[in-house]
Amino acid sequence: MLLENAPAICPQCRAERPVGAEACVRCGVIFAKYRPLSVNSKKRPSARLHSRPRWIQTSRLWLIESDQAADSLTFYGRAVLFAGLLWWGWTLIAAPLEVNDAGASFLHLVNLVFHEAGHVLFSPFGRFVMILGGSLGQVLMPVICLVVLLVKTRDPFGASVALWWTGESVMDIAPYINDARTMDLVLLGGVTGKETDGHDWNNILTMLGLLEWDHRLAQLTHIIGILIMLGSFLWGGILLARHRRRLSRRLS
Repeated sequence: MLLENAPAICPQCRAERPVGAEACVRCGVIFAKYRPLSVNSKKRPSARLHSRPRWIQTSRLWLIESDQAADSLTFYGRAVLFAGLLWWGWTLIAAPLEVNDAGASFLHLVNLVFHEAGHVLFSPFGRFVMILGGSLGQVLMPVICLVVLLVKTRDPFGASVALWWTGESVMDIAPYINDARTMDLVLLGGVTGKETDGHDWNNILTMLGLLEWDHRLAQLTHIIGILIMLGSFLWGGILLARHRRRLSRRLS
């Protein structure tokens, strides 16, 4: 607080303030109103920081701040991997659903292993769940990897790669759903669904009475996969930018 007889300066225009004056003779600002506003404005960022919900603070801690890697080798390795996934993901996102680029990639063969394992894993839960278990299995595997990388090894960047794989796996299912009525896709045994008793999604949608919704459900699944993949790009990009800043501080 200013002493009563000490000279003062207007906080807005910096003009000399006469002792005892309530307003500035140059700009007209009222000192009693200006000073509380200035004090309040300084407190706002701190108030916003402490008003964040606990779940946001916890999520930030696990998803972002737990990554403390600062070495250059890890950074450049991550940057190359991120660029490769960005390019590969964009080719999958840009391709129409009917082109089935996800199903044509080598990662489809990896997904297929977990797809078939899912049928076996969920077989004790009845015919419907067993059939659905193939698609569940190929999506659950990258999700399990994500959780392990995030919780067990505290590697958020690795978890963002697993999220990318989750999005790709969901997109990989979409053409299968889209084929539920036509059954033109060639299955694992080298035959189409027409030549057998149908395939997974033909049977699933028939049981649910939603067979005529196959194209719309396929589009929805495709969009969900794209959104998951875009989320992985955002997450990985934030982590990479923070890693770059840590590296810069270390080298400076």
